[in-house]
Amino acid sequence: MNEDIRVPRVLLIDQHGEKQGVMPTSAAIEAAEEAGLDLVEIVPNADPPVCKILDYGKFKFQEQKKKNEARKKQKVVELKEIKLRPNIDTHDYETKAKSMHRFFEEGDKVKITLRFRGRELAHPELGMKLLQKVKADFEPVAKVEYEPRMEGRQMIMILAPR
Repeated sequence: MNEDIRVPRVLLIDQHGEKQGVMPTSAAIEAAEEAGLDLVEIVPNADPPVCKILDYGKFKFQEQKKKNEARKKQKVVELKEIKLRPNIDTHDYETKAKSMHRFFEEGDKVKITLRFRGRELAHPELGMKLLQKVKADFEPVAKVEYEPRMEGRQMIMILAPR
């Protein structure tokens, strides 16, 4: 802004938003001082750079407000976890599926943890079959981000909303 602008010529836009044309930087700074405002470089990599006459303090405040507004509208994607067992009953499965549908509607990812206990570990194919069923049931609303994989005594799969 002002004396920090090092280029010889700039395209000036006055405080009313009207184009004043290409002029020497010194003349643009004088015009800004006459208006009692600052000369701020808006588009530095244009040819010639675009400068505008405005109140720099107010400009910075507006920019900060825009950033805060954008941050408010931003959705943080959370990772929700659903824990299952290999021999889960149909009603229990439907209840968990209802929760998963709600998580996907909210835009969250779901980590499905299938825990094996005792002798269940001898039949990992039952767990894989259940996770394939989950994958098939949620095909229209979610995509698999992390394929089913054994990690110790549990099998893990992560689904993300489409």
